Amino acid sequence: MNIIKTSSLTLLSALVLASCGASKTAMAPIANIETIALKNGPIKEDDLKRWSHLDILKDTIPGMSVDKAYAELIKNKKGTKVIVGVVDSGVDIEHEDLKAVIWTNTKEIPGNGIDDDNNGYVDDIHGWNFLGDINGENLEMTRIVKKGNDGSDTYKRAKAEFDKEVQEAMAAKQQYDFLYNADKAIRAELKKENYSVEDLKALKSTNPQITQVQPRFVQILTATPKDKFDEQIKEAKQHFDNQLEYNLNLEFDGRKIVGDNPDDITDTKYGNNDVVGPVKDGALHGTHVAGIIAQVRGNDLGGDGVANNVQIMAVRAVPDGDEYDKDIALGIRYAVDNGAKIINGSFGKGYSPQKEWVYEALKYAAEKDVLVVLAAGNESTDLDTAERFPNDRIGSEEISNNVIKIGALGPKYGTDLLAPFSNYGTQDVDVFAPGVQIYATIPDNQYKYLQGTSMASPNVAGVAALIRSYYPSLTAPQVKQILMDSGVPTNIEVVVAGEKGNKRPFSKASKSGKMVNAYNALIMAEQMAKKK
Repeated sequence: MNIIKTSSLTLLSALVLASCGASKTAMAPIANIETIALKNGPIKEDDLKRWSHLDILKDTIPGMSVDKAYAELIKNKKGTKVIVGVVDSGVDIEHEDLKAVIWTNTKEIPGNGIDDDNNGYVDDIHGWNFLGDINGENLEMTRIVKKGNDGSDTYKRAKAEFDKEVQEAMAAKQQYDFLYNADKAIRAELKKENYSVEDLKALKSTNPQITQVQPRFVQILTATPKDKFDEQIKEAKQHFDNQLEYNLNLEFDGRKIVGDNPDDITDTKYGNNDVVGPVKDGALHGTHVAGIIAQVRGNDLGGDGVANNVQIMAVRAVPDGDEYDKDIALGIRYAVDNGAKIINGSFGKGYSPQKEWVYEALKYAAEKDVLVVLAAGNESTDLDTAERFPNDRIGSEEISNNVIKIGALGPKYGTDLLAPFSNYGTQDVDVFAPGVQIYATIPDNQYKYLQGTSMASPNVAGVAALIRSYYPSLTAPQVKQILMDSGVPTNIEVVVAGEKGNKRPFSKASKSGKMVNAYNALIMAEQMAKKK
C-alpha cells in the first residue's frame, strides 16, 4: 500500500510547531510511550467497557484517546454529517442506541413498491440486503470443491482444507453435543436450571452421562460462571451445527433462495430492503460493528460510539459463511452511489474467485473519494506470506490508495499487546487498533463484548468519520495517511500469533508500525486542512 513516505513523528512535530498561538502548541501529539508503566492488574469493568476510548499515557491502556480528543479538540466544534456504509451481516436499525443514527434515503418513498430515486433498488430506505432471505452460506472452499476437480492448485488446496475442516467440525460437534446433553441431564437430575459447583460436588448420580463429566464440569465452573459456561456451550454448538448444515455442506445452495446468478455481475436485480435480515440474531455482527462506530454518545445506554455526526447505512452482504465477491462488489458500489464517505468491511476469506469485481469496486470507491476500512482477519497469520481477500494489492502493486487494513490490539500494553488471533504483516496490514473485548450493541436492545479484527476495523472507521466530519476538505487518501502517520509508535517486542516464542518489534507488525490514535489524528488533520 503506497502512501506519502514521511516520518510521522517528524511531521507531527513540524505541524504542531507551525500552528499559531500558545493554546495550539499546547496540544502536542502523543508520541513517546516507552517509559509508561505496564498495567499488570485487572482492568476495572467501567474502564473495560470503553477501553478503546482511553488514553495510553493517562490510563496506561492502549486505547485511541477518543475521550481526550472530545474533551480537548472537539468540544467546541460543529462537524458535518458523514455517512458510513456498514457492509456486514445486517444491522438492527431499531436498536435503542442506534436508531437515531441510521441513514434514511430521503429520495425514496417508504413502502410504495417503486424505485423512486431510480437507483435500481426498490424501497431502499435504510440500505439494501443483497442476501435476501438467507442467513447461512457455504465457505468459498466448499463452493470450489462443489464445482469439481479442474486440476488446478486452487482446487487441490481447497479440497485439502475442506476435508480437514469437515473432520474437525464433526469431531467438535460430537464433543459439544455431548457436553450440551450432559448439562441438560444434570439440570434435570438437580431440578435446577442454574446449578453451582457445590451442587455438582454434592450430586450422587448413577447416570454415566453425568458421572463422566462431573469432575470436568466442577473444574470448569470453578473458573467460569454458570451463565457464561451456558453461553459458551450454546454458541459453540450452534457454530459447529451451522458449519455442517451450511458452511461445509456440499448439498446446500443458498443462491437458489436468493434467486440470482452469483457468477454474473450484471445480474443485479436481487435481494430486498430488509437490512436486518430474516433472523435477527444473524444481524449480531453487523449491529456490533455499527455500534462501535456510532452508538449514541453520552446517553447512559450501553457504550459510546467513536464518532458523532454519523449516519449508518446498512448493506447486508455477509452471511454466516463466506461472502460472495459479487455481493461485496455491488455492496461497495451501492454505498458509494448513495453517499457513503467511509465504508467498513469487517469480513474476509482465503479464496476469491471473482476478486476482479471487488478490485473494480474499490477503484470505483477511490474515484468517488470514499475511504474503505477493512479488517485484517483472525487467522494469526503473517499476511506477508499468505493472501487474504479482499485486499488492495495484486502481488506487490497497489490498485488504489483509499483502502486501509486493520489489525487488532488487546487492552494491556506490553508483550501481549497484539491480539493472539490477529493477522499481521508489513505489506498488507496498515495499522493496529483495539479489537479485544469491545463492548457494543447487539440486536434487541442488548450489548455485548465481542472481539476480532472485525471490531478493530470499525474503531478506525469511527476515527476516520471524525476526521471527515470536522475536516471535510480532506480526501480519502489523506485520511488514510493521517490514520497511519499520526498513530502512536512503540518499539516494544510483542508476541505475534499468540505464540510466546514468536516475537517481533511492534514497529514490524504492520506497515505503519503504529496504533491508531484519534487525538493525534485530529491534530494532524487540522494542520493538513490548513495547508490545502
